[in-house]
Amino acid sequence: MEHRIVVWFADKSVVFVRETPCGEAFCFAPVDCGDISRDKIVNFLETRNSVAVVVPDPDAAFARFAQDFAVVQAAGGVVADPQGRRLMIRRNGRWDLPKGHVEPGESIACCAAREIAEETGVAAEVVAPLCATWHAYWFPKTQRWELKRTHWFLLRSSGCDTLAPQTEEGIERVVWCDAETFADNLRSAFPTVRRVGQALEAMRVR
Repeated sequence: MEHRIVVWFADKSVVFVRETPCGEAFCFAPVDCGDISRDKIVNFLETRNSVAVVVPDPDAAFARFAQDFAVVQAAGGVVADPQGRRLMIRRNGRWDLPKGHVEPGESIACCAAREIAEETGVAAEVVAPLCATWHAYWFPKTQRWELKRTHWFLLRSSGCDTLAPQTEEGIERVVWCDAETFADNLRSAFPTVRRVGQALEAMRVR
């Protein structure tokens, strides 16, 4: 599989690759890594849905790009109960999965379980990692651009806890979904969340 790094700006993406990808992405082939910047990519995305940065060394290009952000670590995941239902949240008008920033000295697995309990009221134990995603955004609270690396896990719960949405975090609802409803809800979720769904499906198939 071709080495590629994907960063999402909400529903738009920038991908760092060695070869020009198939599809409708706008391709940007900088002379060197010094030509890559957050502002340039954001400018491209104002009029395009996807940008491919085509370079011999995608890792070096991504590292240069990341210098223009505060890089933060986060964790979250998909919680399953004994009936096979999956936990989802409704946040700011879209279906989502619980997640949050890793605290100093905290492992990413512990962060995932803690954030899920705080955002949903559900206690869960980590079973296995699913995937990791990159997400870039302007954060008004800190007045800075952040580049978030979110580590996603599969977790298990008894399903007996009282659902309690953390409304101060913009969470409107917490629901248990059967597999079909979960898949339907993913269709209107952010691409990073859909990627988690794909990883979950791949694990289930194996």
